[in-house]
Amino acid sequence: MGLRQKINKILSRVLILLLSTMVINVLWQIASRFILNNPSSFTDELARYLAIWLGILGAAYVSGQNNHVAINLLLLRLNGSNRKKMQLFINIIIILFCLGALVIGGSRLVYLTAILKQYSPALKVPLAFVYSVLPISGILVIYYKISDLVKPT
Repeated sequence: MGLRQKINKILSRVLILLLSTMVINVLWQIASRFILNNPSSFTDELARYLAIWLGILGAAYVSGQNNHVAINLLLLRLNGSNRKKMQLFINIIIILFCLGALVIGGSRLVYLTAILKQYSPALKVPLAFVYSVLPISGILVIYYKISDLVKPT
């Protein structure tokens, strides 16, 4: 099993765990509010953070599967050589965006929230941990796109 397959397997299991935790959390939120008449104080915040992690890591996973949303009208109309050049250009743009926005920008956000010692109101977890999904996801997407660039066609 190659590195990409191992990353896919780990990432898919993390996503399953996040979604399962989110479902249990929301069910508890509903039960505590409507059955016990005593709403839980942390479930709303936990659901929000789980949704963030699920969405951003899920986007990285889907990018690695090459199943992400794409407008490929132009790409499909190009011939073999030009199609490869366009795909190369698209992958480079994705790499640059992920490097700038997710890895560098996300790392700066993580650093800033860590320095300011910001914590979430209900869970009391460092917001740097919550935001760390940005550079993690960016690194994963960059890995996937570089892997797509160097794989033999």
